[in-house]
Formats: sequence, structure tokens, C-alpha cells
Amino acid sequence: MIRSLRIQILALTAMRVVLNTMHRMVYPFLPVFSRALGVSLPALSIALTLRSLLGAIGPFLASISDSRGRKLVMALGLLFFTAGVGLVALRPVYLTFVLALLLAVLGKLIFDPSMQAYLGDRVPYERRGRALAVTELSWSVSFILGMPVVGLLLSRGGWVAPFPVLAFLGLCSIAGLAWLLPGDRPDDQNLPGFRSNLRTVFTSERALIALSLGVLVTSANEVVNLVFGVWMDDSFGLKIAALGAASVVIGVAELGGEALVGGLVDRLGKARAIGIGLILNSLAAMALPVLGTSVPGALVGLFLFFITYEFTLVSLIPMMTEILPEARATLMAANAAGLSLGHAAGALFATPLYGLGILASGGAAAVLNLLALVALQLLRKKMGDRQV
Repeated sequence: MIRSLRIQILALTAMRVVLNTMHRMVYPFLPVFSRALGVSLPALSIALTLRSLLGAIGPFLASISDSRGRKLVMALGLLFFTAGVGLVALRPVYLTFVLALLLAVLGKLIFDPSMQAYLGDRVPYERRGRALAVTELSWSVSFILGMPVVGLLLSRGGWVAPFPVLAFLGLCSIAGLAWLLPGDRPDDQNLPGFRSNLRTVFTSERALIALSLGVLVTSANEVVNLVFGVWMDDSFGLKIAALGAASVVIGVAELGGEALVGGLVDRLGKARAIGIGLILNSLAAMALPVLGTSVPGALVGLFLFFITYEFTLVSLIPMMTEILPEARATLMAANAAGLSLGHAAGALFATPLYGLGILASGGAAAVLNLLALVALQLLRKKMGDRQV
């Protein structure tokens, strides 16, 4: 049986591509699902809101892997995902579509932190950045490659067509997980339980500082991310063409940011890479009004903003895996919830800030990034440079 860690990383990345394809396909094809199901966009928005709410609580199920083993909980996440998309394949109605959204995202929220903890257990910290960056490529690949495939399936087979394919890939993922990953259920039955691990995380000063760092980074991104389409439309009146180009630019920027992390983060050091990313992202945010005097300039500005954000966020992940090794999965789960909270907080203020102009949006992003820099320096003092 092949158990090479390199093969495992590639297999886990492929599994995440499947999970992320389902997660990301709803937004670009929302009108298709709306028409096919005979429901309004507001009705589908309610389903997406429920999915977002799961983002704040669902990840904590992954913390069970601290006491039950990473492999078992990753398999549970894939089982939730496969059951969700399988429901639509068997009975394609609005109710099963909503259940698929919820079960699939729950599966992703369980799988991702458990996978990160699994690699945190096995990859030395000095090489962990590259390993985790490879798995993060799944996010951009699911958009750049996954969305055209989903579009082809929708055009050839109708709105249901992607779901049986995703269900089949989910089953393949479960089989691959069972075959490739060794069993890792802890032998010690006296390991801390769920509540004890939560207490460990939320009473640890360094863990709380690290979690606040993630919240600030995602809040900074969201105050621009939520309004860039409106800004492009207001500025150039090229809604379809400009937004289509912007989507491609953002996808390429995500891929570029993830690739840069793979090549640089272990050499630079995780904390230094995060600090560089925060500074560059702040500069990119402040440059948006200057660059945004033309469509090409605005696209360059968005590219710089999103590539530096992705670099910062992906650099954060390997550092988080070493903050609290004794409750690694619980902390990664809390981090996933914190990132969702950061997006929600940023979304709350994005529109009022944009009412003052894109300069206010960029300025707010820069201020939040500077606060994140302060949190990073506090964390370095708590941890010591040798660990970050």
C-alpha cells in the first residue's frame, strides 16, 4: 500500500478540489439554479445565509479529531459531503438542494481543519508551509478548472448534472482516504475531550492573539471584496465585461498567491511572510483609487490586492498549526470559524464605507491590516521567533 506523504498531500489536495468546486459553483451559476428550481434569488440567498451561519459553528466538529483521530473525522466530512450532493442526484428539488448546500459545507468545514492538523502532525514545521500551500491550491484550481467543467455539465445535462458527478467523486475520495492514509486513532483513552480542548484554546493567550489575527485579515479583505463589483460598475459602466475580466484576474491572483507561499514561506519564515503580505496588501488597498482611473488599471489594482491577500492568508495556516500542538485540530477549527466571523464583520461595514468612496474602503482595509501587524508582533513575543 502506498503511504508516501507526498502522495497523500496530492490526494488530499484533489479531495479538496472536489469539496471546493461544490462550494464555489453556487455563486456564478446562481441564476441557473434559480430558474431550474423555480425559486427566487432571495429564496436562494436564504439558503446561502444558512450555509454561512454553519461557517461559524460547523468547524468545531473537526476538533473531535484531537481525541478520535484525523483520518476518521476527515472521512466523516467526506461522508457528509457525499450524502448532501447525492440527495440532489436522487431527488432534484429545492429542499434537497438546500440540504446539499448545508451538508456539503459541513463536510468541508469538518474535513479542512482535520486535514491541516493531520499534516501539522506529520510535516516538520520548517517544511510545513510548502505542504499546506499545495493543499491550498485546491481553492483556485476549483475555480479556474472546476467552474468551466460545471458550466459544461450544466449546459449538456441540465442543472442536476454536476451532482451525481460530485457524489461519485466523493465516494472515490472516501475510498482514497481509506487506502492511502494510515489509521491514527490515539491509543490513550484519557486524552482531553471536546470541552477540555475548547477550554485549552480559549484560555490560551497566544491562541486568542492568533485567532484575532485571522479575523482582522479576512475583515480587511471583505471590506473591498464585497464592493469591488459595484466600484467597477460605478466607475466604468462595463458591468458584464469588466466583472467577467475581474473574476479571471481574481482567480489567477489566488493561484499566484498560493504558489508564492509554496515557494517562499518556509524560506522567509511564517511570521515574516505574513508581515510582508500585510504591508503589501495595505499598499495595494490604498493604491486602488489611484490605479482605478481606467479598466486595465483597476484590474491591476485588484490583482495586486487579491494576490497579496491570498499570500497572507495561506502563510497564516502553517503558523496556526504550531500555535497549540496539544489541541491542533481544535485551534484550526476555531481559526476556520474566526475567518468566517472576519468575513461577516467586514461585510457589515463594507457598504457604508464604500458610500464614502473606494478610498475609504481601501483605507479601512489598510487600518485593519495594521492592527493585524500589531497582533502578529504580540504573537511573536509570546511564541518566540524560533516557532513562528
